[in-house]
Amino acid sequence: MVAKSLSHCRSYSAWRQLCVTVLTVFCLLSTTAQAGTIVRVSTSVGDYSIELLDDTAPITVNNFLNYVNRNAYNGTYLHRVVADFVVQGGGYRFEPFVGPVDVPEDPPITNEFNTSNTRGTVAMAKIEGDPNSATSQWFVNLIDNTSLDTTNGGFTVFGNVLGEGMITVDAIAALPTVNLGGKASNAPFFTDLYSSPLDFVYINAEVVNRFSSAPHVLETATGLMITSVNIDNGEDVISLNLNSVETSPNIVMQANLESVIPRIADLDGIASYSTTDQRLRIPSLEVNDRGNIFVVTNVVFALTNSNPVQFTLESYDQ
Repeated sequence: MVAKSLSHCRSYSAWRQLCVTVLTVFCLLSTTAQAGTIVRVSTSVGDYSIELLDDTAPITVNNFLNYVNRNAYNGTYLHRVVADFVVQGGGYRFEPFVGPVDVPEDPPITNEFNTSNTRGTVAMAKIEGDPNSATSQWFVNLIDNTSLDTTNGGFTVFGNVLGEGMITVDAIAALPTVNLGGKASNAPFFTDLYSSPLDFVYINAEVVNRFSSAPHVLETATGLMITSVNIDNGEDVISLNLNSVETSPNIVMQANLESVIPRIADLDGIASYSTTDQRLRIPSLEVNDRGNIFVVTNVVFALTNSNPVQFTLESYDQ
């Protein structure tokens, strides 16, 4: 297919108009209804999504979203993984030459246990002996941890991992861990050998309008794009989020540098970036154009500003 220049594109509606056939077919195949808010968690190992229990645990969901919406979880690492128990994070980020830094905490919230801690549920961590002490830390249950339902007032479940997301969570749980103390008591690392906290499994968390397992997604309603990129043929591999800052006359995406985290390289269809020609190339991008879902391929963004880091959409294939 021939790449079409977007230099005269006036809005995202052009994408829809050029991809009507793909849109129609894809919508029929991928329409899935969710009752709760969806949060996509990108990790160094892979991505998974959580459907929040907005009605069942409203206080806890609101607390969690407060952290998500201010990027508090972006760039944090998973500090505690216990086999056949939980994968836990939300507490710390690592700063070179400084060490672990606490995520700034909101006031503790009231416990609202209503749902059992079964496999694939997501719950808040808290201080032993204090049911109303949950702040920023949360965990995914790897098995049916029903003992947590009757411990410390019950651990509040506020979400469920969607689709095949537990494949990613299980992959994290299978990684080797290192014990560096309280702020990295059982921290998983994704490299062959542990050398520094830069080898930890890091995460980003973003609210999305639709659950998708596609590796690269763009939502026009919010301007959010989530992607993973191989830089200069493996010199570096990262996951990051970008946000639209301009849609007319050109589509311009700005990188959220707080969301840049290391990523394993074996991702099918990973995007690439070359420092030689300064082009970001995405093989296949799923677009959610306000509920209309379609796919464009061979998407090319050109780096047009280095401070802040901005990319302008240059071409794509229908």
